[in-house]
Amino acid sequence: MSKIANARRNGRIRRHRRVRKKIHGTATRPRLAVFRSNKHITVQVIDDDAGTTLVAASSTESEQRAAGSGASTDAATRVGQLVAERASAEGITQVVFDRGGYAYHGRIAAVATAARAAGLEF
Repeated sequence: MSKIANARRNGRIRRHRRVRKKIHGTATRPRLAVFRSNKHITVQVIDDDAGTTLVAASSTESEQRAAGSGASTDAATRVGQLVAERASAEGITQVVFDRGGYAYHGRIAAVATAARAAGLEF
């Protein structure tokens, strides 16, 4: 890993730790955590008290792979809608958004917007 890439990664991890000090998911209001790689995006709804993932969706799933690239805002929108539908099926309506240290822009914002449009409240 180059020096610049390593510095960016460490910066994101520092930001994520700082955000996680304040954000905590419970059974009534779990945490919607987003992970973004260069090729894919993964979203989980997590109950931090129990330490369990309640719902998850990713652009690595076979249906999402067939729909197109996993590294686009379109893929992020599809994943956001999918996680909101799965959360609604589990009876989850309110979540706390955890952007994972990433800037609230592009694919991260697309996930949040799609999840809100599909019925999740942040």
